[in-house]
Amino acid sequence: MLLRTARLRQSFLRTRTFATSSVSCRNKAIVYRKHGNPSEVLSVLSFPDLPPPPPNTANVRFRLSPLNPADINVVEGVYPAKPSPFDLLSRDAPVYVGGNEGLAEVVQVGDGVKELRKGDWVVMTKPQIGTWTSARNVGVQDVLKIPSDLEEAQAATLTVCDVHKVNPPTAYNMLHDFVHLEKGDWVVQNGANSAVGQAVIQIAAANGWNTLNFVRDREDIGSLTGYLKDLGATQVATYDQLVDKGFKDQVKTWTGGQSIRLGLNCIGGRATTMMVRLLGQDAHLVSYGAMSREPLSVPTSLFIFKNLTCHGFWQSQWYSRKSMQERERLMENLVGLMRHGKVRSHGLRQRRELKLCTISSVAQNTKY
Repeated sequence: MLLRTARLRQSFLRTRTFATSSVSCRNKAIVYRKHGNPSEVLSVLSFPDLPPPPPNTANVRFRLSPLNPADINVVEGVYPAKPSPFDLLSRDAPVYVGGNEGLAEVVQVGDGVKELRKGDWVVMTKPQIGTWTSARNVGVQDVLKIPSDLEEAQAATLTVCDVHKVNPPTAYNMLHDFVHLEKGDWVVQNGANSAVGQAVIQIAAANGWNTLNFVRDREDIGSLTGYLKDLGATQVATYDQLVDKGFKDQVKTWTGGQSIRLGLNCIGGRATTMMVRLLGQDAHLVSYGAMSREPLSVPTSLFIFKNLTCHGFWQSQWYSRKSMQERERLMENLVGLMRHGKVRSHGLRQRRELKLCTISSVAQNTKY
């Protein structure tokens, strides 16, 4: 989601001016000074133009900054990764800028910078750098140059840093790191209409892998099903169908009796427990979220008799264990998929763009 949120219900973002001089403040940032309910602690703060960049840094202008559920968790103070104060705004007390993903354009470079020049597009490599801002100064080691021929919405979700749901990289790694999938194999996932879920569908389809995708039942379920199938989903079902006694037989019909080898979970709770029962022998369940905030319970019999293996996946750990060359290789693979139309920016359903200068509220409650 591009600056659209889960759990920001009727939040009014109050505009505050930081500068006390008569200099026009053209820059704005969505900030907070303490953790809490986003609707109560977030505000829009204005600040003056950035000073010239120090050596080995660059001043950047953010073109697009997505908003993910984990970003809200950071504001609430319940997410493991912690942000650093925005020094330019922190005169009296620490001020934190929200956001972890973002596409930025270099506007000025400091002495000693050879890797970047004005006009280059970059994404972040530093965790929780704070991307809900018009502009900021960044170290050259904290950004990665990317091609400027991608669509903005595509590039904005390629952040190379600590994230809960940096969408295409998370989807790509979960599909490649746990099971060696071959053409025709099946993957089952919940939260299929989330941004990660949609990326999973598209990347799987590009590789010839089938997907069984679970979503919450809703009035427009037919429209959503059609949308996901247009992205490449093989089958779409609702969590309610999991309780039907004959549903397992339906799944066997869809898969032709083929074993489902990989399950992806971002929801947790009872529905995921039931979904896990669809996995076959020697399968792997990868959990990368807990949107329901309910514990995940897996029957012991699945470990004993089906040799099920469960994993947790956190993109930040992947990056912390990988070299810059491996990160760049991941980026090259994703950029290649995007350039060939295999992963499309309009595949991010329910995307909205909010300009910082005109934000007055962020509403809606997004459920997967």
